[in-house]
Amino acid sequence: MKNRLIVALAFIATLTSTCILSSCKGKTNEEPYVGYLFAYFNGNAPWQEQICFALSADGYNYTPLNNGNPIISSDTIANKQAVRDPHILRGEDGNFYMVVTDMRSSQGWASNDGLVLLRSNNLIDWTHSAIDFPTTWPERFDRDSLTQVWAPQTIYDPEAGKYMLYYAIGEVGKHYITYCSYANEDFTEISLPEVLYDHKANTIDADIVYADSMYHMFFKTEGQGNGIMKATAKTLRGEWTPEYRYLQQSRKAVEGSAVFKLIDSDEWILMYDCYMNGHYEYCKSTDLTNFTFVCNSDNTEIFTPRHGTTIAITYDEAKRLINKWPSEGKTLEGIGIAKK
Repeated sequence: MKNRLIVALAFIATLTSTCILSSCKGKTNEEPYVGYLFAYFNGNAPWQEQICFALSADGYNYTPLNNGNPIISSDTIANKQAVRDPHILRGEDGNFYMVVTDMRSSQGWASNDGLVLLRSNNLIDWTHSAIDFPTTWPERFDRDSLTQVWAPQTIYDPEAGKYMLYYAIGEVGKHYITYCSYANEDFTEISLPEVLYDHKANTIDADIVYADSMYHMFFKTEGQGNGIMKATAKTLRGEWTPEYRYLQQSRKAVEGSAVFKLIDSDEWILMYDCYMNGHYEYCKSTDLTNFTFVCNSDNTEIFTPRHGTTIAITYDEAKRLINKWPSEGKTLEGIGIAKK
């Protein structure tokens, strides 16, 4: 009996250890990544300010799902009935998180007062919550002086044990500053915004990744030679140290940088929206500092991506997505996504 108890306790300890190492959350080692999911919007018209999805086998060449049509209708989730800048994250808890700018650009570039939170456990069914800043914090934000709440993103903060949102805020008479908030457990509310990083000049479109024991924040500078710069910090709420040099490999106007790591590789991809030229540009790096140009996006009539983000996905996730939102004549095999 004693030996059986020892064996049982040893099994429980092993299981617990395994759960800690894998977080018992999200994808396991038995589900390898085989492709990429790109969340984006298509343009400045209200019918284009919608969340769209596309799949890729290599991280560079994408096939839009749903024949390029939205996977969620903006008028069902947003106060402005239009959204921009979708950021998608695979969470530590096995859920997927998306945040978007609640904005209709036809009403003006200083017309948005909030953002939308979305969560899913399968990439198909999404809950949503729209946050209007002047309504939520009337003592802090005045609708006449708040001009922008732009390009929200989400990252898990291990020190806080919560998901942190970060985004640019514009206010009359002030430069754009990157603020942050923490989401509640249900991902339906966020805390009062606090300053995350002040570049002392206009900065927007921050994107943070963790590598080599450091957080790397990529962002766009405005009004000072516009381009993609980077700052680093040891903790998300720590002191950010900027590197004063531009990382984009283009002389074109750029915005909306996003960084992701290639599957089974030491290479990182920096992608950014060449918004005046109608395409994305992809660059690669092994150190997140020195980037080389790879290619431009291959846009089509139904694929004109603007400011979005990419995550790696499994075969089962890719299959689920294309089954839900098929595109005429497209298959996973044709896209190049295969089960490992």
